[in-house]
Amino acid sequence: MSTQERRERERARRHRLIVTVARELAEAEGWEAVTTRRLAERIEYSQPVLYSHFAGKDAIVAAVALEGFAELAAELGKARATAGTPREALAALIHAYAGFARLNPSLYDAMLTLAVDLPFGRPGTPAPLQAAFAEFREAIAAFAAGRDTGILAEVAWGSVHGLVTLTRSGRLPADHHERRLATLIDQLAASAGRR
Repeated sequence: MSTQERRERERARRHRLIVTVARELAEAEGWEAVTTRRLAERIEYSQPVLYSHFAGKDAIVAAVALEGFAELAAELGKARATAGTPREALAALIHAYAGFARLNPSLYDAMLTLAVDLPFGRPGTPAPLQAAFAEFREAIAAFAAGRDTGILAEVAWGSVHGLVTLTRSGRLPADHHERRLATLIDQLAASAGRR
């Protein structure tokens, strides 16, 4: 192995370590606790080394968000693939999404509530974001009935995100969360026949 290859491998390892430690710290203490100084201390590298990988905290949060979207896309795809009917696939996807948000609160915040410099829904959208959205589009396609599948997927994603966010913040009672998800699934699945 050449010196250059070794350096590149070490740089990739440090990059991965920074993202992993930022994510762990955020899950343990919240994103407010994630500072470049604390990350540098935790990974045992200087802040200049950290800045050689990321321009700052926002760039680290964006890297964590990308990782999260890749994981979300995989979870949604797995859920959708295990279902028998289109309605079951939609239900499985929505429940997998809500479960992902519940199990990964700080990761979910990085992905969908904190301001990150990631292009959504336009040219240059990173592949992990596109993959997660494609799962919604696939799940809703059976119910499109000639309508724009992309718009329906945006409405489905926006609706489940809203329910998850309002429930997480305590603005909607948690004890009705499953009923709200079931109502959303019913509405999305039934909309194909009502035109």
